Amino acid sequence: MDCRIDHILDLLGPLHFAGFLRIGAVFGPQHRLFGHTQDNMIEWEGSADAARGWPVYSLYGARREPSDEMLAGLDLLLIDLPDVGARYYTFIWTMALCLKACARLGLPVCVLDRPNPIGGEAVEGPVLTPEFSSFVGLHPLPTRHGMTIGEIARCLRSEFYPACEVAVMEMERWDRSMYFEDTGLPWVMPSPNMPTPESAVVYPGGCLLEATNLSEGRGTTRPFEIVGAPFLDASEFCGVLRDLGLRGVKFRPIEFEPTFNKHAGKVCGGCFVHVRDRHIFEPVLTYVAILQTAIGQARSEFEWKEPPYEYEFEKRPIDILAGNSWLAPAIEDEMPLDEVRQRFRAEARCFGQVRSRYLAY
Repeated sequence: MDCRIDHILDLLGPLHFAGFLRIGAVFGPQHRLFGHTQDNMIEWEGSADAARGWPVYSLYGARREPSDEMLAGLDLLLIDLPDVGARYYTFIWTMALCLKACARLGLPVCVLDRPNPIGGEAVEGPVLTPEFSSFVGLHPLPTRHGMTIGEIARCLRSEFYPACEVAVMEMERWDRSMYFEDTGLPWVMPSPNMPTPESAVVYPGGCLLEATNLSEGRGTTRPFEIVGAPFLDASEFCGVLRDLGLRGVKFRPIEFEPTFNKHAGKVCGGCFVHVRDRHIFEPVLTYVAILQTAIGQARSEFEWKEPPYEYEFEKRPIDILAGNSWLAPAIEDEMPLDEVRQRFRAEARCFGQVRSRYLAY
């Protein structure tokens, strides 16, 4: 498939300067306009684009919801954001706050739909409960939601922001069975620690490690596929994981040395998560198993991180990532994985009644 790989501003800019449309303002999410800022809570602030003449506003800094002043004079807010298929990824919540602001002002929104890079069929993990709402989950979605950003926009509009007028420009030739490689499109990193489609495949589980003192592989070339800590023995760790018989995945013992973030400059023992069959792989369950195994091997060294995390200053990171209060004790107490799986599936089935109303493909 031949395709354009231009940034949307490079596509719309000439139309602006030719007088066919007017770009009144540009807004950017976490990781800035070109996806280059590292890690969580690394803020950036907007400024005037001197070369092109329009203001650039950050929605990951002093504000995460656009103000009335930022939106003043606009006729339409056009949203073009990639998503990676997991509830934690903040771009969908930036979109949600934009819908909220536009509903307040009566400003219509158009969302340019994009593929879900990890497919549109599988749904996994717990559904967020409202008391654990945060910027890694403002509204109830399962961890792996199996929706496109356009479908989520329609869901959010109908369920939470009914006063917002939302149009979705749908894709052509995409179907729900596709993983990103099936689209024929080039992978453009949406953020520095999402370097490959394989990163996105494991991310619905791998992001849980951000709530711990285990390295999720930041500071390596394969974040979220690489897991470990200085206090883990790689061979023993992988031996236990292999014996669990988890579906669609293999574990290879490794030692690695992060160049930044957790345990920077220290040798860590752990594993590389090799997904062998995406269609049966359960990323959330797999990383629950990884966490249980790490606790079993090094309970005295393992720690849950304390807040702040993604603008939440009271609730623990693990609880807002899980979206509930039951998953952390299930990990600590080594709840049998079949029981965890059944609870995930029950919650996903309940959400499926909502989800089915908004599927477009």
